[in-house]
Amino acid sequence: MSFSFSWNPAPASGIAMQWIEVNGQKLEMATAGEGSKLALCLHGFPELHYSWRHQIPLLVQMGYRVWAPNLRGYGGSSKPEGVDSYRLNTLVQDIAALIDASGAEEVTLIAHDWGAIIAWHFAILKIRPLARLVIMNVPHPKCAQREMRHWYQLKKSWYIFFFQLPGLPEWLLGRNGGERIKRAFSRMAVDKSRFPEEDLQVYANAASRPGALRSMINYYRALLRTPDVRKIGDGMVHVPTLMIWGEEDSAIDIRCTDGTKEWVPDLELHRLPGVSHWVQQEAPEQVNAILQEWLD
Repeated sequence: MSFSFSWNPAPASGIAMQWIEVNGQKLEMATAGEGSKLALCLHGFPELHYSWRHQIPLLVQMGYRVWAPNLRGYGGSSKPEGVDSYRLNTLVQDIAALIDASGAEEVTLIAHDWGAIIAWHFAILKIRPLARLVIMNVPHPKCAQREMRHWYQLKKSWYIFFFQLPGLPEWLLGRNGGERIKRAFSRMAVDKSRFPEEDLQVYANAASRPGALRSMINYYRALLRTPDVRKIGDGMVHVPTLMIWGEEDSAIDIRCTDGTKEWVPDLELHRLPGVSHWVQQEAPEQVNAILQEWLD
């Protein structure tokens, strides 16, 4: 397998690219900053570490060492075969291995979309100690289970069921050089100016790598075909948690945030009106201001 970086940051950005081998996988990672406090940033579907480009400089400025990996299956990272390679209990072990490899004394997990599904699971199961947890536009799994019983959320989640089909989702998303990957951002976004063609092309190029779309979609297949997401005991999160939520999320209803405090006693929720699912990319100034105040 040939590895090449998906993102080449400008030298002046202070962001470097490297490979790290964890849990039997080779992950492509953006790194910046130094020190014993680690901010580990987990992207979603169909994103990359690139989705944290607006937050990495802020976190470094605040004294964090930042690691933003491309999760397994994404970009230049390893793309293991089989749906079972993408089950939640395996994905959290990738994150545990990253934390172990970092040698950090304190870890803040910052996550969006699929990264946030992994982060919730990681925190609930107490895979490794966390100082803080930041979640963007993904509900606590207990809230998600409750809301999936309602038609208003079920119809928004149609793509999860479509992704269970063999082959067809990969074919559709991969057509015309990944044009539908670009549309996933531009059509859902409220402020479309935040997604210029050059940014969209980064995601389309990454998704066009051999095996990438199959791996990315296997996350959804494993979600429904394995019991991991439901085997979370009482679901309690005993870590200070910040939720940032773009209210104009066309995939996840805002009612999914209701009742989160029942499982996350130390919770702060910020709802951003007029902002889509792609919250940290579409409203970086607002997200960064919230992050800075809360982390301080």
